[in-house]
Formats: sequence, structure tokens, C-alpha cells
Amino acid sequence: MASSRAMGETEATAVGWMRGVIFDAADPPALAAFWSGMLGLGIDPKLSEPPGWLQLDGGRGGVVMGFQPVADDGGTRQRIRLDIEVPELDGPTERAVALGATYLRAVHFRPGEEHRVFTDPEGNEFNLVLPFPVDGLDHAES
Repeated sequence: MASSRAMGETEATAVGWMRGVIFDAADPPALAAFWSGMLGLGIDPKLSEPPGWLQLDGGRGGVVMGFQPVADDGGTRQRIRLDIEVPELDGPTERAVALGATYLRAVHFRPGEEHRVFTDPEGNEFNLVLPFPVDGLDHAES
């Protein structure tokens, strides 16, 4: 979606930058292990304090992913969704399920486009998505 602001103007008016994605977790080590396997990132030993706070290495995207302990009181927790870009959907779907994800459904926003929706072991939703096409967001097949 195009913006009427110039790139430099957008940076100058930003409130902040994407530093991390933090999950409230009843079992931080288990949830950190799941996401470590999903993203191929290790747990950062310098910034983690097991069994409480755990943080994954930044990886090539540089975004921190942390897991903060919370009591599992059966109440509603903050929900979060991540879009994870993959080169194709079938292999990554199998790997996600093997790691403990639950496949929910496929979503088709545009012709020829498919996102797959999952939950992690604690019920947090995430999507596996294909890269944007080189020619933009028009996914219609010729």
C-alpha cells in the first residue's frame, strides 16, 4: 500500500522501530524450543535467564524474539501472530507440525496466493507465507 509520505519523512516521524516480539508463556523453555526449531535460531545464553526469560538469537532479520513467564491461570492472554516467509509451503508445513504446531486452515487473499495458518503449542497463531512476487503484489496467474 502506497503512502503519501516520503521515505525520509516516515523515518523521521516514527515513534520507534521493531525491536522484538515477546510471548507471554506458561512454559518459556518449551515455547522457546518450538520457535528455535521453527526459525533455526539458538537461544541466546547472554540475554536469557532460564527457566524464566528466554531470548532467541536475532538471526538474519535482527528482530528479537523473547519468552516471558506468566502464570497459566486459564484466562485469556494477549494473542500474537507472526508471518513467517518460506520458499514453498508443503515442506515447512510438515516441519512446523513435527515441531508441535497445529495446522488450522489455508487462507487465500488473492488468486494464486495461499497463507497457511497454524498455532504454536500454546495457541499463538502464526502464518507461513510465500515471498512477495518480484512484480509486486498481483498474484493472479497468467
